[in-house]
Amino acid sequence: MLKHLSISNYALIQKLEMAPAPGLNMITGETGAGKSIMLGAVGLLLGNRADTKVLYDESKKCVIEGEFEIAAYGLSTFFEEEELDNEPTCIIRREIAPSGKSRAFVNDTPVRLEVLRQLGKSLMDIHSQHENLLLGAASYQLGLIDGFSQSQKEQADYKEAFKKFQADKKAFERLKADALELQKEADYNKFQLEEISALSLEKGEVERLEEEQSIMENAEEIKAKINEIFALFEDENYGALNHLSHAGQQLKDLGKYGKSFAQLEERFQSALIELRDIQETLYQEDQNVEVDFEKLETIREKLSKVYQLQKKHGLEHPDELIGIGEELADKVFQVDNLEENLRELEKDYSHSEKTLLEKGRVLTEKRTSVFEAFNKEILAILQQLGMENAQIQIRRKEVQPESSGMDAVEFYFSANKGVSPQPLGQVASGGEFSRLMFAIKHIMADKVALPTLIFDEIDTGVSGEIALQLVNMMKKISANHQVICISHLPQVAAKGDYHYFVYKDNSQEKTFSKVKLLKQEERLLEIAKMIAGANPPQSAIKSAKELLAG
Repeated sequence: MLKHLSISNYALIQKLEMAPAPGLNMITGETGAGKSIMLGAVGLLLGNRADTKVLYDESKKCVIEGEFEIAAYGLSTFFEEEELDNEPTCIIRREIAPSGKSRAFVNDTPVRLEVLRQLGKSLMDIHSQHENLLLGAASYQLGLIDGFSQSQKEQADYKEAFKKFQADKKAFERLKADALELQKEADYNKFQLEEISALSLEKGEVERLEEEQSIMENAEEIKAKINEIFALFEDENYGALNHLSHAGQQLKDLGKYGKSFAQLEERFQSALIELRDIQETLYQEDQNVEVDFEKLETIREKLSKVYQLQKKHGLEHPDELIGIGEELADKVFQVDNLEENLRELEKDYSHSEKTLLEKGRVLTEKRTSVFEAFNKEILAILQQLGMENAQIQIRRKEVQPESSGMDAVEFYFSANKGVSPQPLGQVASGGEFSRLMFAIKHIMADKVALPTLIFDEIDTGVSGEIALQLVNMMKKISANHQVICISHLPQVAAKGDYHYFVYKDNSQEKTFSKVKLLKQEERLLEIAKMIAGANPPQSAIKSAKELLAG
């Protein structure tokens, strides 16, 4: 429901605000006062394109803002997908700068026009003789049947089955297509896998082998240097450890002279222990260093093969060969199990197709079961609206499963006696279309949570009695839905719960449009003017009172 509308610097509107109430809101005004301009501004909120020609003052930006109550519309999924704040009240703002740049916001988050259009469909429905092309669209007609049949559960079940069917079909067809390539590459992949598998390479193994190779190839030099270190450590006269042991004794003697000397002696002993540990480790290393020519040759051969394969596959690090091997193993496994995998996927695909067809038939039955009732209700309303000879048929054709189901429906219509029904777009005039669309919205009002309905001079070209029927139905719709009606007929305007008047203000250098909510006495005078002109006689005022009382 639209709670508040604010328009500034748009066409003839300098600043306009209105707060439509629940129920039936009437908007009247003289021709050219700005009623259609208001609709144009509302259209911008719904995602219509704009240009700078709409600016009242070309040096300032145009701002249009609408505040909507949306709790009943089930839009949480939409808001989640578009990453928008989902609150019970939604604020849409559209800005058009003098430069021509247009920006749109939903709850202060910038959005694309396409997002605004999708959201707008759920918030407002503008109905005029210029908006009736929608009724001829097959998707719209199918949506009407779904709404009338209350088939939400069947649609949800079908869509879930369709999603599963698509996923299974895609998986099967992808593997089927991949199978040809996999089979072509199978022999080469096996050869490459055998090359890598023969290495039995482990992560970090190359670094370890390179180190082992380096030690073996330089064993003599390593032993020589270790022995030289031993000599420096252990020589009777010049050995470092002997001298250091003597130094340690001196520090120990100094310890009795002060705490600081004792601490130094402790640190020295720790260092000496570390040096002796190094000496012991060097001894162990010396024992381990040996030249095993057979082992060395084995290491050289393995490293050579690793380097070759690393270069062949264009890898930065030899460990990457392990990952390549895993990928090749997976491909080889797929080929070896291809037939079995294809059979499994085909089985899943076949099962999901069967489920889809079953759910589709259930949805079809739900839809077709209401064709007769839908026709009957539409025709009853059309007869009340002066179309006694109207005929309507719903024709269904089975189609290949798609996201909306397995049905294509088309409405056939005839407004005249003796004329066979034809597809809607080919036979209905603007006025006939308008009344047909109104009849549809009337019967749908009890079925779904309709957005705010705006009827733009839907009463054009209808007689007084038909206009009364029209507004009474509108009144019925407004019991549960917000309705805004732009009218030029007094008998229609008088039925509104609230009456807004659009007028021109010529008090400044440039004319601009204003809107006001009429009080009871103002409303009486406006209805009288609609009956008899600018200076209504007492008889017109009396008629206006009767209309308002009725």
